[in-house]
Amino acid sequence: MGFRKDFVWGSATASYQIEGACNEGGRGLSVWDVFCHEPGHVEEGHTGDVACDHYHRFREDVRLMKELGIRAYRFSISWTRIFPHGIGEINEEGVRFYSELIDELQEQGITPYITLFHWDYPYELYCKGGWLNDESVRWFAEYAGKIVELFSDRCVHYITFNEPQCFIGSGYLSGVHAPGLRVSYRDIFRMCHNVLKAHGAAVIAMREKAKQPIRIGYAPTCTANYPQSESAEDIEAARQSFFACPPIGSRVMWNTAWWSDPVLLGHYPEDGLIRYREYLPEITEEDMALIHQPIDFYAQNIYNGKAVMSDGKGGYAFAPRKTGAAKTAIQWAITPECLRWGPRFLYERYRLPIVITENGMSAHDAVSLDGKVHDPNRIDFLHRYLSELEKATDDGADIEGYFLWSFMDNFEWAKGYTDRFGIVYVDYETQERIPKDSAYWYRDWIREHGNA
Repeated sequence: MGFRKDFVWGSATASYQIEGACNEGGRGLSVWDVFCHEPGHVEEGHTGDVACDHYHRFREDVRLMKELGIRAYRFSISWTRIFPHGIGEINEEGVRFYSELIDELQEQGITPYITLFHWDYPYELYCKGGWLNDESVRWFAEYAGKIVELFSDRCVHYITFNEPQCFIGSGYLSGVHAPGLRVSYRDIFRMCHNVLKAHGAAVIAMREKAKQPIRIGYAPTCTANYPQSESAEDIEAARQSFFACPPIGSRVMWNTAWWSDPVLLGHYPEDGLIRYREYLPEITEEDMALIHQPIDFYAQNIYNGKAVMSDGKGGYAFAPRKTGAAKTAIQWAITPECLRWGPRFLYERYRLPIVITENGMSAHDAVSLDGKVHDPNRIDFLHRYLSELEKATDDGADIEGYFLWSFMDNFEWAKGYTDRFGIVYVDYETQERIPKDSAYWYRDWIREHGNA
C-alpha cells in the first residue's frame, strides 16, 4: 500500500527557537525571555534573543526549503508578536511579519501549517496567573480567533497546542522549562483542565472567524510504547500501557489519555479520574462539552518508546532495554518501532487522520574539512523511522502527514544551542545555513514517496 497519494511531507520549527529579534517589531515579553536571562536555567547561559535570526532571514530560509523539496512547513506564532501584552492592542508589525512569511511560503509552493502555541506564553498573562487563572481560557480563545481572522484567507491548517505535557509538566512540575516553577498537583491539574478548555474555546472561536473552511488539529506528545513481539498478547499489553494514566510523581504529565481522551472522546480516562481524584478541580458537563469540539486531524509528536510485553495476567510489563542500546546525542533512545505502533494505536482509539508533527534526531553534527555536514546517523534514523511509519499505513492507520523536526538547528530550550536537531546546519555566529547530508536524503525520499 504505502503512503497515501496526498501525503503531506514537511518540516517544522517553533517561534522562540528560531526567530530571534526578541526586542524588535513591537514584540512583548514571553516567559522564555525571562527564564533564559536568569542564571542556571539554560545550558551555557544561552538565550533565544537572536537564535537563527529567522525574523530577518525568513525569505532565505523558505527558499532553501523549496530547494530541499519541503512541501509543507509547520511554524508557530509568537503570541506576544501579535499581542505584546497577551491581550488587548494588536501589533501590526508582528502581523506583517507572519503575513509576509505566509506569502513567501505560498509563492514557493509550500503549504503553511500554523501552530498557535508552542510554549512562549506572554509574561504579562503569566503575571496574572497564567494557566492557573480561569480567564486563560478566554485569553487563548481570543488570540486564536484573531490569528484565524488575520490569516485564514491564505492558511487552512491550524494546530492549537504543541505538547501540553511539556509546557505544563516541564514548566510547572519539574521546573526545568519556563517559567521554572514547581507547584502542587492540585495546581497542575487545574492548569491541565484550563488548557483543555482553552483548546475547545479556541476551536469555537477559530471556526467563527474563519474566512474559508479550515482544518484544525491538536499536537500532544508521549512515549509511544510498542509490543515486544507481534503476538496478540504483547500487542494488547502495549496498547494498555500506551493509554494508562501513570501514578502521581515526576512522570504524571507524560500521559497520552489524560490529554487526548477529553478532546477526542469527550471524557477523562476512568483510571486517571480515580488515581488523581484528590487533586482534580471541579469538572462539569459544560466543561467537557467545551473541550470536546470536533477537530479535523489528530497530531502527535513521537520520538521514542518502550518495548512492552504481556505479564501473563492480562496486564503489561516493560521489557528491559538492551545493554548499550542506541541513543541520540541528547540521550534519547532510538526505537523506530514506535512510529509504527504509536500512530496505529492512536488511530484505533481516536479514529481521526494522524499527522506526525515532530520526529527527528539530535546528532553530533559538525562542519567537516570539505565544508559539508555529514550526518549518516540521522539518515539511518530517518530511514528506519519512516519505514516503520509506512508499516502503520499498511496496518490500516490513516496517516495524513509527517513533519520532520527540525528544518534547521535551533535553540533547544533548556539545552540551549548544545543539541542540533536540524537537517540544515546553522552557524550561530555567522548565521550561515549549510544543508546536511540528511537534508538531501529527505529531499530524495520525498521525491520517491511524494506521489503528488
